[in-house]
Amino acid sequence: MASTSDIRNGLCIKFNHDIYKIIEFLHVKPGKGPAFVRTKLKSLTNGKVLDNTFSAGHKIEDIRVETQTFQYLYAEGDQFHFMNTESYEQITLDKKILDAPDLLKEGTNVMVQINTETDIPLSVDMPASIVLEVTYAEPGVKGNTATNATKPAKVETGASVNVPLFINEGDKIKIDTATGSYMERVKE
Repeated sequence: MASTSDIRNGLCIKFNHDIYKIIEFLHVKPGKGPAFVRTKLKSLTNGKVLDNTFSAGHKIEDIRVETQTFQYLYAEGDQFHFMNTESYEQITLDKKILDAPDLLKEGTNVMVQINTETDIPLSVDMPASIVLEVTYAEPGVKGNTATNATKPAKVETGASVNVPLFINEGDKIKIDTATGSYMERVKE
C-alpha cells in the first residue's frame, strides 16, 4: 500500500474497482484545513479520464508494473502490433490503450508498462517527440515567417498537424507526442 506522498506521474493504482494511471497531480496545502492531492486519472481499461482529490495520508493501492521496450511494427484496423526488442515476442494492443496512435511510425520504440501479476499490458508511453515527414501542405510563401499563423499539414502517418506557414511538403518536423503539436523543423 502506498500513500498520497508516493503519488507521481505514471503511477498505476487500483481505484474504484479499475486500474488507473496518474497523468497529473498537485499537492495542495491550504492555509486553513488539511492538505490534499488533486489528481487526473486515466482508466487503463476504457481510456476515460477523471479528476479525483485524495486527502493527505490517504492509502492507495498501487500496482507493480514492469516497463519494457517494444518496437511498433504495423496496424491492422484498431489493432496495433508491437515486438519486444529483447525477446522478439510480439503483442497486439487495442487502439484505445495508445495515447497518440496517429503519430506512431513503423519502427518507433515505445515503452510498454506490463502488470507483473497478470502479464497484461497496461499502457504505452510514446517518446516525448517524434520526427515525421510532411506529405501534404499548402505551399509556403516567402515572408510568412514573422507571424504565428498556422496551416494544417498531413504527415507520413496520416495525422493532421497545425504547422507554421513556411513549412512545405517534404520537410521533416518534430512533433510533441503528448499534445500532438508542432515543435520545430528538422534539418537532416
